[in-house]
Amino acid sequence: MPTAYFSHPACRRHDMGGGHPECPQRLDAIEDWLLASSIDLALERHEAEPARLADLELAHTHRYVAELSELLQGLAASGESRAVDPDTVAGPHTWAAALRAAGAAVQATDLVIDGKADNAFCAVRPPGHHATRDQSMGFCFFNNVAVAARHALDVRGLKRVAIVDFDVHHGNGTEDIIAGDERVLMVSIFQDPLYPYSGAVPKGENMVNLPIPAYTRGGEVREMIEAQWMPALEAFRPEMIFISAGFDAHREDDLGQLGLVEADYEWITQRVMSVAERHAKGRIVSCLEGGYALGALARSVGVHLRTLAGI
Repeated sequence: MPTAYFSHPACRRHDMGGGHPECPQRLDAIEDWLLASSIDLALERHEAEPARLADLELAHTHRYVAELSELLQGLAASGESRAVDPDTVAGPHTWAAALRAAGAAVQATDLVIDGKADNAFCAVRPPGHHATRDQSMGFCFFNNVAVAARHALDVRGLKRVAIVDFDVHHGNGTEDIIAGDERVLMVSIFQDPLYPYSGAVPKGENMVNLPIPAYTRGGEVREMIEAQWMPALEAFRPEMIFISAGFDAHREDDLGQLGLVEADYEWITQRVMSVAERHAKGRIVSCLEGGYALGALARSVGVHLRTLAGI
């Protein structure tokens, strides 16, 4: 079966202002690369459906979902924009984009669990892994991967899922949501110190956090993953794997100072797939997080997708 590819035009319309690194052009760059490289021919495209409020409350508090939905729907009606934190701006199209981003992750989860796709990638924005149970931050409003993981557990009845996060920034929101949930194992790499200046001390025993100094190259990162991620994943035996796929650890990305290249993302994807094939029937749902150097982002997503699709 082909790899499922989820996106929606609403995700491009969310705009936090000129010069903001988390820009609509990120999705354009990915689309252009997929077309130019013919990777799109190996993908089965799906238009993301909006998440329901009940979906969002699998990972976020009822109060947070209610207050944020009221704010974002108000901005949609007024056409205005408003900063929700120093880095994160909500505008008139944010509500629709945020619903489609989380909805894509849920829809992809159902498709993969139902055996209609081996794996899936969600080319969506806004990203999600900094959104905590009750706070928007770091360009994120709803935590797409955490919502999807909890959907797999609480709605679809899986017993164990893993979350793999290779963004250059620590997925503090995901950690906040799933810390202590024995049904979830989260493994991550991130530059330390770097925004959001967390993760060096895990919040729960279900975390394998790998803080990495600036200017570390891919070979060293691979050694750390092999030594610490892989034994934990093998012992946990996840029934499904979710990926917070941030590509801002690329050496060309100015938002971090790590030294990964496309070959490293290919290797990481292969190692995650090997665990999924042994324990999870190959089931993977990957969601776009960071990645702000447009050329590097497009190439890295391309190799990630090529590996997932087995081409």
